Amino acid sequence: MNDRNLIQRISKNPEAFGEVIDAYQDKLMRYIRRTTDISYEDAENILQEVFIKVYRYIHEYDERYSFSSWIYRITHNMVIDNFRKSQKETLNISLEDEEYTHILDSLTDGNSPHHDLRRSDTRICVQKAISMLQHDYREIIVLRYLDEYSYEEISDILKIPLWTASTLVNRAKKQLKEHLKDHHCDS
Repeated sequence: MNDRNLIQRISKNPEAFGEVIDAYQDKLMRYIRRTTDISYEDAENILQEVFIKVYRYIHEYDERYSFSSWIYRITHNMVIDNFRKSQKETLNISLEDEEYTHILDSLTDGNSPHHDLRRSDTRICVQKAISMLQHDYREIIVLRYLDEYSYEEISDILKIPLWTASTLVNRAKKQLKEHLKDHHCDS
């Protein structure tokens, strides 16, 4: 989907906004559910608010950034607003096989000396460790390793300098490794 063409189509025909919903609904729902500890219904409410805000402010979209980064930024802000209201620090997260493997590979730089990390009981440990991360670090892990955004895209989404995005990814990985070690998931 070409961002510029989509925005032009929406400005001429508001019914084209359905394409935005179709393209981003599942991705944004996964992002919301992975970064918050709220019910599915509450996540749906946040998602609905996101699409309302996107529709309302689409004319303010800055074409210097990708549309994906812009819509994730709006979602990020809505999640933060919800987080501030609830002040919950932990959540239950579930990982698909490829996501689990991707995170473990990123923590070990693909050279895992710990073949035991692929055990199913360790998967639960990894899920708990991610759930225990501070919200900012959990969000970084989700954006980088589950949604597979580049450092530049994370920088755009979170409106932080590129070096800060890189630093946060490294700190999040370090904290995740520490949680894994604390819960004896590293052997």
